[in-house]
Amino acid sequence: MKHRYVALDWMRGIVMVLMAIDHASGAFNKGRLVTDSSFLYQAGMKLPTFQFFTRWITHICAPTFLFLAGTALALSLRRRESAGESNASIDRYLLTRGLLIALLDPILISRFWGYGSITLQVLYAIGISLILMIPLRRLRTAWLLGTSIGFFLVSELVIGVLFSLNNNQPSVIGALMIHPGRFPHLLVAYPVFPWLAVMMLGFVFGRKLLHSRDSGSPQWSPEKVLFVGGSASLLVFGIVRGLNSYGNMSLLRENGSLIQWLHVSKYPPSLSFLTLELGLMGIILSLLLGLQSKAHGPIRLWNPILVFGQTAFFFYVLHIVSLEMSARALNVHAKMGLGTAYVAATAVLILLYPCCLWYRRYKAAHPGGWARYI
Repeated sequence: MKHRYVALDWMRGIVMVLMAIDHASGAFNKGRLVTDSSFLYQAGMKLPTFQFFTRWITHICAPTFLFLAGTALALSLRRRESAGESNASIDRYLLTRGLLIALLDPILISRFWGYGSITLQVLYAIGISLILMIPLRRLRTAWLLGTSIGFFLVSELVIGVLFSLNNNQPSVIGALMIHPGRFPHLLVAYPVFPWLAVMMLGFVFGRKLLHSRDSGSPQWSPEKVLFVGGSASLLVFGIVRGLNSYGNMSLLRENGSLIQWLHVSKYPPSLSFLTLELGLMGIILSLLLGLQSKAHGPIRLWNPILVFGQTAFFFYVLHIVSLEMSARALNVHAKMGLGTAYVAATAVLILLYPCCLWYRRYKAAHPGGWARYI
Protein backbone atom coordinates (compact mmCIF):
# COMPACT_ATOMS: atom_id res chain seq x y z
CA MET A 1 0.00 0.00 0.00
CA LYS A 2 3.09 2.25 0.11
CA HIS A 3 2.46 3.88 -3.27
CA ARG A 4 -1.24 3.17 -3.63
CA TYR A 5 -3.37 6.27 -3.74
CA VAL A 6 -6.20 5.05 -1.54
CA ALA A 7 -7.81 8.48 -1.86
CA LEU A 8 -8.71 7.49 -5.43
CA ASP A 9 -10.37 4.35 -4.05
CA TRP A 10 -12.21 6.40 -1.43
CA MET A 11 -13.50 8.76 -4.12
CA ARG A 12 -14.58 5.84 -6.29
CA GLY A 13 -16.25 4.21 -3.28
CA ILE A 14 -18.25 7.36 -2.55
CA VAL A 15 -19.40 7.29 -6.16
CA MET A 16 -20.53 3.68 -5.81
CA VAL A 17 -22.67 4.55 -2.80
CA LEU A 18 -24.30 7.47 -4.62
CA MET A 19 -24.79 5.31 -7.70
CA ALA A 20 -26.60 2.72 -5.60
CA ILE A 21 -29.03 5.43 -4.47
CA ASP A 22 -29.77 6.49 -8.04
CA HIS A 23 -30.25 2.96 -9.33
CA ALA A 24 -32.36 1.97 -6.31
CA SER A 25 -34.52 4.98 -7.13
CA GLY A 26 -34.78 3.76 -10.72
CA ALA A 27 -35.84 0.31 -9.57
CA PHE A 28 -38.30 1.26 -6.81
CA ASN A 29 -39.22 4.96 -6.96
CA LYS A 30 -42.25 5.83 -9.08
CA GLY A 31 -41.51 9.56 -8.79
CA ARG A 32 -37.90 9.38 -9.95
CA LEU A 33 -36.85 12.41 -11.99
CA VAL A 34 -34.90 12.04 -15.22
CA THR A 35 -35.17 15.54 -16.63
CA ASP A 36 -31.47 16.30 -17.05
CA SER A 37 -31.67 16.84 -20.81
CA SER A 38 -33.42 19.28 -23.11
CA PHE A 39 -34.81 16.19 -24.85
CA LEU A 40 -36.50 15.07 -21.63
CA TYR A 41 -37.51 18.35 -19.97
CA GLN A 42 -40.30 20.65 -21.01
CA ALA A 43 -40.45 24.24 -19.79
CA GLY A 44 -42.50 24.59 -16.64
CA MET A 45 -42.22 20.95 -15.52
CA LYS A 46 -42.32 20.53 -11.76
CA LEU A 47 -39.09 19.49 -10.05
CA PRO A 48 -40.00 18.26 -6.53
CA THR A 49 -37.17 19.17 -4.17
CA PHE A 50 -36.40 15.77 -2.64
CA GLN A 51 -36.79 13.94 -5.93
CA PHE A 52 -34.57 16.49 -7.67
CA PHE A 53 -31.75 16.39 -5.14
CA THR A 54 -31.85 12.59 -4.92
CA ARG A 55 -31.13 12.60 -8.63
CA TRP A 56 -28.74 15.57 -8.53
CA ILE A 57 -26.36 14.20 -5.88
CA THR A 58 -25.68 11.27 -8.22
CA HIS A 59 -24.65 13.48 -11.16
CA ILE A 60 -21.08 13.39 -9.89
CA CYS A 61 -20.91 9.63 -10.48
CA ALA A 62 -20.36 9.29 -14.23
CA PRO A 63 -17.77 12.10 -14.61
CA THR A 64 -15.87 10.83 -11.58
CA PHE A 65 -16.05 7.21 -12.79
CA LEU A 66 -14.56 8.18 -16.18
CA PHE A 67 -12.00 10.57 -14.69
CA LEU A 68 -10.73 7.97 -12.22
CA ALA A 69 -10.71 5.29 -14.95
CA GLY A 70 -8.29 7.52 -16.84
CA THR A 71 -6.19 8.13 -13.73
CA ALA A 72 -6.05 4.41 -12.93
CA LEU A 73 -5.06 3.71 -16.54
CA ALA A 74 -2.07 6.04 -16.32
CA LEU A 75 -0.94 4.42 -13.06
CA SER A 76 -1.40 0.87 -14.34
CA LEU A 77 0.48 1.60 -17.57
CA ARG A 78 3.48 2.80 -15.58
CA ARG A 79 3.32 -0.34 -13.44
CA ARG A 80 3.17 -2.61 -16.49
CA GLU A 81 5.94 -0.78 -18.28
CA SER A 82 8.14 -0.95 -15.16
CA ALA A 83 7.54 -4.72 -15.03
CA GLY A 84 8.92 -5.00 -18.57
CA GLU A 85 5.62 -5.59 -20.40
CA SER A 86 5.77 -4.70 -24.08
CA ASN A 87 3.64 -2.02 -25.72
CA ALA A 88 2.00 -4.67 -27.90
CA SER A 89 0.98 -6.68 -24.82
CA ILE A 90 -0.42 -3.58 -23.11
CA ASP A 91 -2.40 -2.69 -26.24
CA ARG A 92 -3.88 -6.19 -26.41
CA TYR A 93 -4.89 -5.96 -22.77
CA LEU A 94 -6.60 -2.58 -23.31
CA LEU A 95 -8.37 -3.87 -26.42
CA THR A 96 -9.61 -7.01 -24.67
CA ARG A 97 -10.68 -5.21 -21.51
CA GLY A 98 -12.35 -2.42 -23.43
CA LEU A 99 -14.37 -4.84 -25.55
CA LEU A 100 -15.46 -6.91 -22.55
CA ILE A 101 -16.60 -3.87 -20.58
CA ALA A 102 -18.40 -2.32 -23.57
CA LEU A 103 -20.23 -5.58 -24.35
CA LEU A 104 -21.65 -5.79 -20.83
CA ASP A 105 -24.16 -3.08 -21.72
CA PRO A 106 -25.83 -4.73 -24.75
CA ILE A 107 -25.45 -8.29 -23.40
CA LEU A 108 -26.30 -7.92 -19.70
CA ILE A 109 -27.38 -4.44 -18.59
CA SER A 110 -29.87 -4.09 -21.46
CA ARG A 111 -31.80 -7.06 -20.06
CA PHE A 112 -32.73 -4.89 -17.08
CA TRP A 113 -32.73 -1.35 -18.50
CA GLY A 114 -33.33 -1.92 -22.21
CA TYR A 115 -37.11 -2.38 -22.20
CA GLY A 116 -36.89 -4.27 -25.46
CA SER A 117 -33.99 -2.24 -26.87
CA ILE A 118 -30.22 -2.49 -26.78
CA THR A 119 -29.15 0.21 -24.35
CA LEU A 120 -25.63 1.66 -24.43
CA GLN A 121 -24.78 3.38 -21.18
CA VAL A 122 -21.69 4.15 -19.13
CA LEU A 123 -20.00 0.74 -19.58
CA TYR A 124 -20.18 1.17 -23.35
CA ALA A 125 -18.58 4.63 -23.05
CA ILE A 126 -15.84 3.39 -20.73
CA GLY A 127 -15.05 0.31 -22.82
CA ILE A 128 -14.80 2.13 -26.15
CA SER A 129 -12.84 4.95 -24.49
CA LEU A 130 -10.30 2.41 -23.20
CA ILE A 131 -9.86 1.11 -26.74
CA LEU A 132 -9.37 4.63 -28.10
CA MET A 133 -6.78 5.27 -25.40
CA ILE A 134 -4.51 2.73 -27.13
CA PRO A 135 -3.25 5.38 -29.60
CA LEU A 136 -4.09 8.38 -27.41
CA ARG A 137 -1.88 7.20 -24.53
CA ARG A 138 1.13 7.83 -26.76
CA LEU A 139 0.36 11.56 -27.07
CA ARG A 140 2.12 14.18 -25.02
CA THR A 141 0.33 15.44 -21.92
CA ALA A 142 -0.23 18.92 -23.35
CA TRP A 143 -1.98 17.48 -26.41
CA LEU A 144 -4.23 15.29 -24.27
CA LEU A 145 -5.13 18.16 -21.96
CA GLY A 146 -5.80 20.55 -24.83
CA THR A 147 -7.92 18.04 -26.74
CA SER A 148 -9.98 17.20 -23.66
CA ILE A 149 -10.73 20.80 -22.72
CA GLY A 150 -11.23 21.71 -26.37
CA PHE A 151 -13.96 19.11 -26.74
CA PHE A 152 -15.69 20.39 -23.61
CA LEU A 153 -15.82 23.83 -25.24
CA VAL A 154 -16.92 22.91 -28.76
CA SER A 155 -19.12 19.85 -28.21
CA GLU A 156 -22.37 21.84 -28.19
CA LEU A 157 -21.40 23.52 -31.47
CA VAL A 158 -20.50 20.18 -33.06
CA ILE A 159 -23.78 18.60 -31.92
CA GLY A 160 -25.74 21.53 -33.32
CA VAL A 161 -24.02 21.18 -36.71
CA LEU A 162 -24.67 17.43 -36.84
CA PHE A 163 -28.36 17.88 -36.06
CA SER A 164 -28.72 20.64 -38.65
CA LEU A 165 -27.16 18.38 -41.30
CA ASN A 166 -29.65 15.62 -40.46
CA ASN A 167 -32.90 17.61 -40.38
CA ASN A 168 -32.65 18.06 -36.58
CA GLN A 169 -32.79 14.31 -36.06
CA PRO A 170 -30.15 12.15 -34.37
CA SER A 171 -28.12 9.80 -36.53
CA VAL A 172 -26.90 6.41 -35.34
CA ILE A 173 -23.23 7.25 -35.88
CA GLY A 174 -23.66 10.63 -34.21
CA ALA A 175 -25.41 9.02 -31.25
CA LEU A 176 -22.73 6.38 -30.83
CA MET A 177 -19.98 8.99 -30.85
CA ILE A 178 -21.21 12.47 -29.82
CA HIS A 179 -24.85 12.87 -28.73
CA PRO A 180 -27.53 10.58 -27.24
CA GLY A 181 -30.21 9.14 -29.47
CA ARG A 182 -33.16 6.76 -29.48
CA PHE A 183 -33.82 4.50 -32.45
CA PRO A 184 -35.86 1.35 -33.09
CA HIS A 185 -34.30 -1.31 -30.84
CA LEU A 186 -31.39 0.97 -29.82
CA LEU A 187 -30.93 3.62 -27.13
CA VAL A 188 -27.59 5.39 -26.79
CA ALA A 189 -27.42 7.31 -23.50
CA TYR A 190 -23.64 7.69 -23.26
CA PRO A 191 -21.97 8.62 -26.57
CA VAL A 192 -18.23 7.99 -26.55
CA PHE A 193 -16.47 11.28 -27.27
CA PRO A 194 -17.77 13.45 -24.38
CA TRP A 195 -16.84 10.75 -21.88
CA LEU A 196 -13.54 9.95 -23.62
CA ALA A 197 -12.64 13.61 -23.05
CA VAL A 198 -13.24 13.12 -19.32
CA MET A 199 -11.12 9.94 -19.31
CA MET A 200 -8.31 11.82 -21.07
CA LEU A 201 -8.43 14.51 -18.39
CA GLY A 202 -8.15 11.82 -15.72
CA PHE A 203 -5.24 10.26 -17.61
CA VAL A 204 -3.46 13.63 -17.54
CA PHE A 205 -3.98 13.80 -13.78
CA GLY A 206 -2.60 10.26 -13.44
CA ARG A 207 0.57 11.42 -15.16
CA LYS A 208 0.71 14.33 -12.71
CA LEU A 209 0.51 11.89 -9.79
CA LEU A 210 3.37 9.86 -11.24
CA HIS A 211 5.48 12.97 -11.87
CA SER A 212 4.89 14.17 -8.30
CA ARG A 213 5.84 10.78 -6.90
CA ASP A 214 8.99 10.63 -9.02
CA SER A 215 10.13 14.20 -8.33
CA GLY A 216 9.52 14.02 -4.58
CA SER A 217 8.58 17.64 -3.81
CA PRO A 218 6.95 19.26 -6.84
CA GLN A 219 6.05 22.95 -6.83
CA TRP A 220 2.41 22.04 -7.45
CA SER A 221 1.23 19.04 -5.45
CA PRO A 222 -1.63 16.89 -6.82
CA GLU A 223 -3.85 18.22 -4.03
CA LYS A 224 -3.14 21.81 -5.09
CA VAL A 225 -3.70 21.02 -8.77
CA LEU A 226 -7.07 19.47 -7.96
CA PHE A 227 -8.18 22.25 -5.63
CA VAL A 228 -7.19 25.09 -7.95
CA GLY A 229 -8.50 23.24 -11.00
CA GLY A 230 -11.75 22.39 -9.24
CA SER A 231 -12.25 25.96 -8.08
CA ALA A 232 -11.57 27.30 -11.59
CA SER A 233 -14.01 24.75 -13.00
CA LEU A 234 -16.75 25.91 -10.62
CA LEU A 235 -16.05 29.50 -11.63
CA VAL A 236 -16.57 28.57 -15.28
CA PHE A 237 -19.81 26.82 -14.30
CA GLY A 238 -21.03 29.99 -12.60
CA ILE A 239 -20.26 32.08 -15.67
CA VAL A 240 -21.81 29.66 -18.16
CA ARG A 241 -24.92 29.05 -16.08
CA GLY A 242 -25.23 32.73 -15.30
CA LEU A 243 -25.10 33.76 -18.97
CA ASN A 244 -27.76 31.10 -19.61
CA SER A 245 -26.87 30.57 -23.25
CA TYR A 246 -24.16 28.55 -24.99
CA GLY A 247 -22.69 25.77 -22.87
CA ASN A 248 -25.98 24.52 -21.42
CA MET A 249 -27.09 22.19 -24.25
CA SER A 250 -30.36 24.16 -24.48
CA LEU A 251 -31.35 23.22 -20.90
CA LEU A 252 -31.57 26.81 -19.70
CA ARG A 253 -32.48 28.31 -16.34
CA GLU A 254 -36.10 29.41 -16.06
CA ASN A 255 -35.46 31.50 -12.96
CA GLY A 256 -32.82 32.18 -10.32
CA SER A 257 -33.71 29.37 -7.91
CA LEU A 258 -31.03 26.95 -6.71
CA ILE A 259 -32.76 24.03 -8.41
CA GLN A 260 -32.76 25.82 -11.75
CA TRP A 261 -29.07 26.69 -11.37
CA LEU A 262 -28.27 23.03 -10.72
CA HIS A 263 -30.65 21.63 -13.35
CA VAL A 264 -28.00 21.00 -16.01
CA SER A 265 -27.80 18.69 -19.01
CA LYS A 266 -26.25 15.28 -18.52
CA TYR A 267 -27.59 13.84 -21.80
CA PRO A 268 -25.47 14.99 -23.56
CA PRO A 269 -23.06 16.38 -20.93
CA SER A 270 -23.02 20.16 -21.27
CA LEU A 271 -20.14 22.45 -20.40
CA SER A 272 -22.10 23.58 -17.32
CA PHE A 273 -22.65 19.94 -16.24
CA LEU A 274 -19.00 18.94 -16.67
CA THR A 275 -17.54 22.03 -15.00
CA LEU A 276 -19.92 21.69 -12.05
CA GLU A 277 -19.37 17.98 -11.45
CA LEU A 278 -15.64 17.86 -12.21
CA GLY A 279 -15.17 20.98 -10.10
CA LEU A 280 -16.89 19.39 -7.12
CA MET A 281 -14.99 16.15 -7.67
CA GLY A 282 -11.65 18.00 -7.86
CA ILE A 283 -12.19 19.72 -4.52
CA ILE A 284 -13.43 16.55 -2.79
CA LEU A 285 -10.56 14.45 -4.17
CA SER A 286 -8.08 17.14 -3.13
CA LEU A 287 -9.38 16.89 0.43
CA LEU A 288 -9.20 13.07 0.33
CA LEU A 289 -5.59 13.15 -0.89
CA GLY A 290 -4.77 15.54 1.93
CA LEU A 291 -6.48 13.21 4.39
CA GLN A 292 -4.45 10.28 3.10
CA SER A 293 -1.17 12.19 3.44
CA LYS A 294 -1.99 13.05 7.05
CA ALA A 295 -3.23 9.59 8.01
CA HIS A 296 -1.39 7.97 10.90
CA GLY A 297 -1.01 4.21 10.92
CA PRO A 298 -2.11 1.70 8.31
CA ILE A 299 -5.17 2.20 6.13
CA ARG A 300 -8.17 0.16 7.34
CA LEU A 301 -8.61 -2.23 4.44
CA TRP A 302 -12.05 -3.39 5.61
CA ASN A 303 -13.54 0.10 5.29
CA PRO A 304 -16.67 -0.33 3.12
CA ILE A 305 -16.00 2.83 1.08
CA LEU A 306 -12.51 1.54 0.27
CA VAL A 307 -13.80 -1.95 -0.55
CA PHE A 308 -16.47 -0.65 -2.94
CA GLY A 309 -13.93 1.67 -4.54
CA GLN A 310 -11.46 -1.15 -5.15
CA THR A 311 -14.12 -3.42 -6.70
CA ALA A 312 -16.04 -0.76 -8.63
CA PHE A 313 -16.86 -2.60 -11.88
CA PHE A 314 -17.78 -5.78 -10.03
CA PHE A 315 -20.04 -3.82 -7.67
CA TYR A 316 -21.57 -1.83 -10.53
CA VAL A 317 -22.80 -4.90 -12.40
CA LEU A 318 -23.89 -6.82 -9.31
CA HIS A 319 -25.85 -3.98 -7.71
CA ILE A 320 -27.86 -3.29 -10.88
CA VAL A 321 -28.80 -6.95 -11.22
CA SER A 322 -29.67 -7.21 -7.51
CA LEU A 323 -31.85 -4.09 -7.40
CA GLU A 324 -33.72 -4.76 -10.63
CA MET A 325 -34.37 -8.44 -9.87
CA SER A 326 -35.53 -7.63 -6.33
CA ALA A 327 -37.95 -4.92 -7.44
CA ARG A 328 -39.46 -7.16 -10.10
CA ALA A 329 -39.62 -10.24 -7.89
CA LEU A 330 -41.54 -8.20 -5.29
CA ASN A 331 -43.76 -6.72 -8.03
CA VAL A 332 -42.96 -3.18 -6.91
CA HIS A 333 -40.79 -2.02 -9.82
CA ALA A 334 -41.12 1.79 -10.06
CA LYS A 335 -44.21 1.65 -7.81
CA MET A 336 -42.88 2.82 -4.44
CA GLY A 337 -41.47 6.07 -3.04
CA LEU A 338 -38.18 7.68 -2.13
CA GLY A 339 -38.08 6.07 1.31
CA THR A 340 -38.19 2.59 -0.22
CA ALA A 341 -35.43 3.57 -2.64
CA TYR A 342 -33.10 4.65 0.17
CA VAL A 343 -33.87 1.47 2.14
CA ALA A 344 -33.14 -0.62 -0.96
CA ALA A 345 -29.85 1.23 -1.56
CA THR A 346 -28.79 0.60 2.04
CA ALA A 347 -29.75 -3.06 1.80
CA VAL A 348 -27.82 -3.66 -1.43
CA LEU A 349 -24.72 -1.99 0.02
CA ILE A 350 -24.86 -4.21 3.10
CA LEU A 351 -25.54 -7.39 1.13
CA LEU A 352 -22.86 -6.80 -1.50
CA TYR A 353 -20.13 -5.74 0.92
CA PRO A 354 -19.03 -9.34 1.73
CA CYS A 355 -19.23 -10.21 -1.99
CA CYS A 356 -16.90 -7.32 -2.81
CA LEU A 357 -14.55 -8.33 0.02
CA TRP A 358 -14.35 -11.83 -1.47
CA TYR A 359 -13.83 -10.50 -4.99
CA ARG A 360 -11.01 -8.19 -3.86
CA ARG A 361 -9.22 -11.12 -2.21
CA TYR A 362 -9.79 -13.32 -5.26
CA LYS A 363 -8.46 -10.67 -7.64
CA ALA A 364 -5.35 -10.12 -5.50
CA ALA A 365 -4.71 -13.87 -5.38
CA HIS A 366 -5.14 -14.29 -9.16
CA PRO A 367 -3.50 -11.21 -10.74
CA GLY A 368 -3.23 -12.92 -14.13
CA GLY A 369 -6.76 -14.33 -14.19
CA TRP A 370 -10.05 -13.19 -15.67
CA ALA A 371 -10.69 -10.75 -12.83
CA ARG A 372 -8.05 -8.35 -14.13
CA TYR A 373 -10.45 -7.36 -16.91
CA ILE A 374 -13.29 -6.29 -14.56
